[in-house]
Amino acid sequence: MWKFDRMLFVSHWGTLILQILNRWDSGSNVGEFDGHSRRVLSCAFKPTRPFRIVTCGEDFLINFYEGPPFKFKLSHRDHSNFVNCVRFSPDGSKFITVSSDKQGLLYDGKTAEKKGELSSEDGHKGSIYAVSWSPDSKQVLTVSADKTAKIWTISEDFNGTVAKTLCCPGSGGVEDMLVGCLWQNDYIVTVSLGGTIYLYSASDLDKDPTILCGHMKNITSLVVLKTNPETILSSSYDGLISKWIRGVGYNGKLERKDKNQIKCLTAVDEEIISSGFDNKIWRIPLTGDECGDAYIVDIGSQPIDLSVAIHKHELALISIEKGVVLLNGTQVLSTIDLGFTVSACAIAPDGTEAIVGGQDGKLHIYSVNGDSLTEEAVLEKHRGAITVIHYSPDVSMFASADANREAVVWDRVTREVKLKNMLYHTARINSLAWSPDNTMVATGSLDTCVIVYEISKPASSRITIKGANLGGVYAVSFVDDNTVVSSGEDACIRLWQISPQ
Repeated sequence: MWKFDRMLFVSHWGTLILQILNRWDSGSNVGEFDGHSRRVLSCAFKPTRPFRIVTCGEDFLINFYEGPPFKFKLSHRDHSNFVNCVRFSPDGSKFITVSSDKQGLLYDGKTAEKKGELSSEDGHKGSIYAVSWSPDSKQVLTVSADKTAKIWTISEDFNGTVAKTLCCPGSGGVEDMLVGCLWQNDYIVTVSLGGTIYLYSASDLDKDPTILCGHMKNITSLVVLKTNPETILSSSYDGLISKWIRGVGYNGKLERKDKNQIKCLTAVDEEIISSGFDNKIWRIPLTGDECGDAYIVDIGSQPIDLSVAIHKHELALISIEKGVVLLNGTQVLSTIDLGFTVSACAIAPDGTEAIVGGQDGKLHIYSVNGDSLTEEAVLEKHRGAITVIHYSPDVSMFASADANREAVVWDRVTREVKLKNMLYHTARINSLAWSPDNTMVATGSLDTCVIVYEISKPASSRITIKGANLGGVYAVSFVDDNTVVSSGEDACIRLWQISPQ
C-alpha cells in the first residue's frame, strides 16, 4: 500500500518539478515531471485509486500524469486563457478546470477525457479564479472577477448548470473580486482580493454570510476608545482603519475618502487624529461607524510622533526631526526648533507639560505656555534613541522606552526612576501602554514579545508573552486592568488575559 508522508510542489518557468518524498518506508522519489512552458498555477491529486495528478498553468495547458511512479500521460489545450485552478471531486470520478476565459471544463478522473462543461447561461462574466467541490461530488463552487460566487449542479453527463448565485456584500471595487473558495462540510467560504472572507451555510444559502476581515499590511497603531473600552481601532501601513469589538471581533472598516498611509493614530472623544508620511495631520470626526470629512493640517515636515492632550484635545504635540509642532485644532500655534534630533513626544492630559525624547536617549521636560515651551529638566537614563513616551492615567508617573530595548518608569513629581532594570527585550521597544488602574506597564518589541511589569514589584517579576505578533509588535494597549491587546507585523490583533503574579 502506498503511503505518502509529504508532498512538495515547486513551480518554475518552463517546468514543474513534483517530488513526493518518503514512500514512508524507503524515502524513494516517485515522480519528477516537466511539460509546462509557463508558470504552473494549480495542481490536484486524485484521492482514490488509480492515483492521478493534474496540473494547469499560464500556457493554457492541462497536463495529466499517471502513477506512481508518476509519468506524463497526455495534455489538453481546451482553454483559451490562463487555467487558474484544477480540482478532483472527492470521489475521484472527475476533475474540473476553471480559466480566465470564463469557462469551466469537466474531465473523467481516470482517463482525463473531456466530458462536459459549465453552462454559459447565467455563467460568470469575468475570469474564474478558483473552484471547490461539494463533499458529495455533485456540485461545485466557483468564484470570479465579476465579484460573484456560483454553485453549479453537475449532472451525470458531466455538465453543470447554475443552482445559486451568491453576490458578496461590498463596495463593488476591485478589492471585492473573489479569488479563492472552499466547500468544507456545511461551510462555503469565499475570499476577496481585499482579504475579506465570507462564510456561508451550505444548507441555508439565503442566510447572510458571516464576514471575517482585517488588515492586509502591518498594523502601526492601536487605540482603545476611552468612551467605550470594548471598542478597538487599529490602523495599518496602507491607510486602513478597522473597528473591533471585544468578544465579537471584526466590526467593520472606517471609510476615509483619502487612504493615505498612517503612521500614528489616536482618538479622543468623537475624533480621530492621525499622521502619516505626507507632512499632514488629519483630524477626522467619528460619528457612529463612519468617518466624517477630515480637517487636514499641513505642518511642513514629516511627523515622527503624535500626542494629544486628553482633557484639552484641541491641543496636540507633534514631533518632527529637529523639534516639535504645537497644534490647536487646525491651527499651527508654533513650530519649535529644539536643537536636537527628536524621536518621540508626549503631552500631559491637561496640556501644561510636554516630554520630548531624542535620538541621544535624553528626555527633555518642558512646561507649555501658550505657543511656547520652556525647558524644566533633562533626564538621562536611556542608552538608546527614545521610541515611546506615555503618561500614566492618573498623571502621577510617566514611562519611556528606547531602541536599546530598555523601558523606564518615572515619578512625575520627583522625576526620579520609580521602576528600573526593565531590560528584558532582545530588540528595540516599539510601543508602551499603561493599565487603567496605573499598576502595570506593557511594552511591545521588535523581538515579537509583549512584557508586562507591575509597578509595585521588581522588574524581574515580569509577565512575558512570547511570539505575541510574528515579525514584531508595533502597538500595544490595555483594554481593561487585566487584558492587553497587541498588533504588529503579522497584521493580527490579539487579546491577552493577564494574571498578575
